[in-house]
Amino acid sequence: MARPMTARLAHLVRRAVLPLVRLASLLLAVSFITFMLVASSPIDPVQANVGQAAYATMAPERRAELAERWGADEPLLERYASWIEDALHGDFGESLRFNAPVTDVLAERIAASLGLLACAWALAGFLGIVLGVVAGARAGGLADRAIRAWCYVLSATPAFWLALLVLMVFSVYLGWFPVGFAAPIGAAGEVPLAARLHHMALPALVLSLTGIANVALHTREKTIEVLGSDYASFARARGEGEASVVIRHGVRNLVLPAISLLCAQVGELVGGSVLVEQVFSYPGLGQAAVTAGLGGDTPLLVAIALVTALAVFAGNACANVLYRVVDPRLRNGGGRLA
Repeated sequence: MARPMTARLAHLVRRAVLPLVRLASLLLAVSFITFMLVASSPIDPVQANVGQAAYATMAPERRAELAERWGADEPLLERYASWIEDALHGDFGESLRFNAPVTDVLAERIAASLGLLACAWALAGFLGIVLGVVAGARAGGLADRAIRAWCYVLSATPAFWLALLVLMVFSVYLGWFPVGFAAPIGAAGEVPLAARLHHMALPALVLSLTGIANVALHTREKTIEVLGSDYASFARARGEGEASVVIRHGVRNLVLPAISLLCAQVGELVGGSVLVEQVFSYPGLGQAAVTAGLGGDTPLLVAIALVTALAVFAGNACANVLYRVVDPRLRNGGGRLA
């Protein structure tokens, strides 16, 4: 009786406690590295936030006062220890660039970025799987060659260049979409959902294109593997067509690796959103991160880095959970993700 209880306790610790320990260690390391990088930067936060002209005419006493207020003259370890103590009580400091509490800035920017990332993630997954299945089912044919060529081009295309190209074509020349921002300029009060989706369409499309290629190429290989398996040959012998073989017998084997790949691409989407949001002037976390980095805004930059790390960790955790939902063999400890 003691052994099963011990085994259950060890299983509970491995499944519940260890991920929390890993998450805490990750957040601690990310926060310290971000602090260290900002401290090593040549950017003077006082000069960056008051402006070069105002800084040149400012009295030395006023410069020292602002440096003391923003903690720019404190040693790195003292500043980090003070920030850790405040962060554990829910106080992440005040943003120098936005002159507001970091939590307020994050709450406003996260709302915009989450919608953008969710749309891009779903679009990348849907189009990637569909294109991969079509290419795999027509391996060697015209559709397969065209899809592979398109994926290779997308993989080699920088996100910011693609964003600029899409912006010039669909916003400047054709005028189908707004040039930028998350809402119409001068809009007051509640903005209609249709207007927000209209402004989000191009950034979400560009951001999804960076992930479609990997999903499509990976799904293509799995589709070829499924169609060449013994159970697919048996299904054909019973008179089933290629579409029926893929849908009825290969969907689970195709979806399983695609889920893992999509969840692992959360970090790439978050990183790509920095460039895409800058091009489209989309007021999300990516644009706030650039603003904080150029201004030496340590509290805001650290908070954004923590949110990004948490999103990547959550993506990997979701992959583990969804794996066990799709594949029952993994639910009772029959296997685990590497």
